[in-house]
Amino acid sequence: MATRFSINMIFTCAFLLLNFASSARILENQDPMLFKYHNGPLLTGKITVNLIWYGNFKPSQKAIISDFIASLSSLKSEAQPSVSKWWEATEKYYHLIKSKKSSSLQLVFGNQISDENCSLGKSLTLQQVQHLASKGDQMNAINVVLTSNDVAVEGFCSSRCGTHGSVVSKTTLLKGKNYSKFAYIWVGNSETQCPGQCAWPFHQPIYGPQSPPLVAPNNDVGLDGMVINLASLLAGTATNPFGNGYYQGPSGAPLEAASACPGIYAKGAYPGYAGDLLVDPTTGASYNANGVNGRKYLLPALYDPTTKSCSTLV
Repeated sequence: MATRFSINMIFTCAFLLLNFASSARILENQDPMLFKYHNGPLLTGKITVNLIWYGNFKPSQKAIISDFIASLSSLKSEAQPSVSKWWEATEKYYHLIKSKKSSSLQLVFGNQISDENCSLGKSLTLQQVQHLASKGDQMNAINVVLTSNDVAVEGFCSSRCGTHGSVVSKTTLLKGKNYSKFAYIWVGNSETQCPGQCAWPFHQPIYGPQSPPLVAPNNDVGLDGMVINLASLLAGTATNPFGNGYYQGPSGAPLEAASACPGIYAKGAYPGYAGDLLVDPTTGASYNANGVNGRKYLLPALYDPTTKSCSTLV
């Protein structure tokens, strides 16, 4: 049996208008223990992030995602604020588990698998997504399935922009250790199917305030939107990989490290406005994090369990 947790359109303006203000009030006024640790394992140690490309992606598009993954643990002195600095915020969740002496997590870029011919067709069920995820290494890994803009996935656009979960491994004994589950993520390219829902704020929202969309930092609305969703799901996977880690609310629809802070990317954010972001003087692109190879990205705010507030890089 597989478990999964979705990004249910938290990046749409329509969703923001209905839920952003109420979510902020909940996080501000609730009993802090409601966002709590449910005694399950977190991902720890060295974990490889493997990418499974399903459909047609240009090399330049693949580079946007692979550079983002590499930036998470980059030891290079890239400009600040950095992607690696953003990822460091997840370490606070590990530090709170004192009794278990939980170690921190290090994500490293793993292998890439391409299925350009769409071997399972261009309309996938979530079960088929899990099948694709199982093609990657299943030990000490997060397998990320990325579907192209002409591939439909069950629930895509209507109820989710991406999802993460765990699947029982077919290989139960690897190198003398028992790994019964592995973590996976799926994110779709919404460029042609629903950019106003899953690529906001880089596209005009379908509802709500019709402010001009921001310029995407990598000049690709679909891929820059995928980075936002992938970042959110990576944070959720690290801190709640098997449904019994850190989250708020019901286990079937949890608010996790990033989804607890919908639509917030910088200070001053409010419904329909991503916040006071940095702007590249040459391209006019909005961003809040620097990565390897001169990349710039827009990453979601993360819930800080120590301050009980949404924390941004800028």
